[in-house]
Amino acid sequence: MTTSPWSFATATELSDALARKRVSAVELAEHAIARIERHDGKINAVCVRDSERALEAARAADTTRGRGETKPLLGIPLTVKESYNVAGLPTTWGIPAQKDYHPKEDALAITRIKNAGAVILGKTNVPLGLGDTQSYNDIYGTTNNPYDLTRTPGGSSGGSAAALAAGYGPLSLGSDLAGSLRVPACYCGIFAHKPTLSLVPTRGHLPPSLPPLPLERDLIVIGPMARSAADLSLLLDVIAGPDPLEAGKAYQLSLPAARHHSLKDFRVLVIDSDPLMPTDTVVGAAIERLANGLEKAGADVARKSPLWPDFAATSRLFMRLLLSFVSVGLDPEAHAGATAASASLPAADISLQAERLRGIALSHRDWLLADGARARLRAQWRALFESFDAVICPIMPTPAYQHDHSSTPDQRRIKIDGKDYPSTDQLAWQGIANLTGLPATAVPIGHSPEGLPVGVQIVGPWLEDRTPLKLAELIEREFGGFVPPPAFDD
Repeated sequence: MTTSPWSFATATELSDALARKRVSAVELAEHAIARIERHDGKINAVCVRDSERALEAARAADTTRGRGETKPLLGIPLTVKESYNVAGLPTTWGIPAQKDYHPKEDALAITRIKNAGAVILGKTNVPLGLGDTQSYNDIYGTTNNPYDLTRTPGGSSGGSAAALAAGYGPLSLGSDLAGSLRVPACYCGIFAHKPTLSLVPTRGHLPPSLPPLPLERDLIVIGPMARSAADLSLLLDVIAGPDPLEAGKAYQLSLPAARHHSLKDFRVLVIDSDPLMPTDTVVGAAIERLANGLEKAGADVARKSPLWPDFAATSRLFMRLLLSFVSVGLDPEAHAGATAASASLPAADISLQAERLRGIALSHRDWLLADGARARLRAQWRALFESFDAVICPIMPTPAYQHDHSSTPDQRRIKIDGKDYPSTDQLAWQGIANLTGLPATAVPIGHSPEGLPVGVQIVGPWLEDRTPLKLAELIEREFGGFVPPPAFDD
């Protein structure tokens, strides 16, 4: 079958084609829907389809364009993570008890993309409670990686990443508490951006059936996913900006411009591994190739710096605050059990597993002390970004792993070059940006010998999202980016 020019086109390319009347919004929607119908029996990325309303929105987009009007996403087909409230569709977070919950209003981000003219094809699969680096649950089943159906696409935005890799529209919306945008992007060879904390309001992205109120939440963000770096900026510009229900919001509406627009002007710190959570040979080699390529392109590349914050201390602090956040969702009995277990931990045990257990039992006093440590860490990052424009480091230590539904995430193990590690310890690399609230852009940089995608994250300064986004664009332009999965390249 001959590959359609629309299957893996970017949103920017589709917008141009629509403007030039080379294709209609209805034709793009029909094409994406046909791909979902043809391929998703194998991948299971789109767990809630909304084809009828998508075609209705596409017809409206064509009518709007026919009147000479333009909008940023006019006629662009896309998907959204199941965890977003979309009026008329279920929001379950994969929780069986919530399978019949249908919110009455859209999340704010959904309202914004609809107002920008987007055509929503449906919702993408997630793990139970958004709590895994896989995407499976008892309501919708398992989502597979388009590059190897026996492997995870990542989580918790795994359905969105798989949908993008399979050609189900050029954009998707995801969320990120501990890498949930960047891990699926890494595993599926696409781009994603974790915005600066609170840059994009999260109202309407919350566990069912909680009321969609404005809320300042620690660690978690929502953000764009795409097959090109430029498309990330396109979608980010639509969803960013203060929630109108939060009067007096201090965050600026207009982000500063990228620090540079040429690779030769960037000062980059590249960190490829750490003894606490090393990368495997494949990932380490890919990062080294990228660092060498950046040097050849004229960038100022350093591979170590005394300004780099202590990775182990950062990871321990992140695990405590992460599990303090997650513990809110535990039932009283589970919380009491974890609290008792944490009390019995020896003080000398500073493993990441122990820190996670301590986090569940964190008192408000201890949380404030941890938050103070975080403030000091942010000051270290500010100092680092006086000497560097961006930090490039791993997202995950290995390419996508085989499906493993045998136990809970905290009980699983992962092998890195033959050595066993607790699976949840991998979140340390994502914690760099989540703990501090910094922006981070996921970028594909190659493939393993088995054809599995490998990616890195570009961490940027606070509220300077356009700097890592621009560096991602330049890396894509110079070294290549998304490559369609061979089994679905039609």
